[in-house]
Amino acid sequence: MKNVILKDKEFRLSYTSDDIQSDIDILASKINYDLKHVQIPLFLSILNGSFMFTADLLKRIQFTCEVSFIKLASYEGTSSTGKINELIGLTENIEGRTVIIIEDIVDTGLTLDKLLVELKKRNPANILIATLLFKPEAYKGSVKINYVGKSIPNDFIVGYGLDYDGLGRNLADIYTLA
Repeated sequence: MKNVILKDKEFRLSYTSDDIQSDIDILASKINYDLKHVQIPLFLSILNGSFMFTADLLKRIQFTCEVSFIKLASYEGTSSTGKINELIGLTENIEGRTVIIIEDIVDTGLTLDKLLVELKKRNPANILIATLLFKPEAYKGSVKINYVGKSIPNDFIVGYGLDYDGLGRNLADIYTLA
């Protein structure tokens, strides 16, 4: 599909499924190389948006690892509210462990800043960030993003787990607000 309409908005195709999978291949190769000697790292997936990215990335990880999920929300409609609400918490003990946060998209960095404050209280050995998409123009955070699939403009997007008011997560491609 070249364009999709969700509720009252039209979105145009901007990032095909094939391109997404190719970028995930590259990310996984880097992570496999960097972490091959780390003892059972924990991949911490941020729901809801990262569920597709997490599934596709972890299929390519070639070492023993664990995965867990946490849910944080900062969006309403097409813009960030600036407020982070923790909805589902982390139950694993991360003390002394390497944690790889998996994000679908990093834009302002507010979600990551809040999450890192909470995670550091639990004394992990190392925290790394892997994101499929990164918006450098919007980024206000101080956290280093270790693994980036693709840098994109500061536009609103949907598809491949990303939504507009709950719609569009099921799309295999990614679309930009027209």
